[in-house]
Amino acid sequence: MVSAKEIRQEWYVVDAANQVLGRLATRIATVLAGKHRPGYVPYLDTGDFVIVTNAEKVRLTGRKLDEKLYRRHSGYPGGLKEKRAREVQARHPERLIEEAVKGMLGKSKLGRKQLRKLKVYRGGSHPHDAQKPRALAAPKRTAAPRKTEAI
Repeated sequence: MVSAKEIRQEWYVVDAANQVLGRLATRIATVLAGKHRPGYVPYLDTGDFVIVTNAEKVRLTGRKLDEKLYRRHSGYPGGLKEKRAREVQARHPERLIEEAVKGMLGKSKLGRKQLRKLKVYRGGSHPHDAQKPRALAAPKRTAAPRKTEAI
């Protein structure tokens, strides 16, 4: 079991250029929650900081740019606001990644604390060089075993 004093948080940087939004968000949410560490416990913030650059170059597959809706409500009658993913990507590309990761984290104080460790930037630079972030390694994919017919 890991105690709060033993947790050492690291900084990682991810280049979102030409990456699929959902797969990228899954990797980021795993690191923010700390599930990539052997000492993961669900009630402590064991995750690391993640910096995402080139948010405007993230990809959405299929027809999601035109069909995916981002909704928010003002709280007043008739106050529903809707924007398509294409509009959000044009104005605030950081929000695409932030919303995707937010949906994958817990809906509690701990999840909100973990989300604050996500830093998303539109361009290729970021102001966190002093933290010496390392590149986040791509997930290891193993090929599924092929089915061979018996002779």
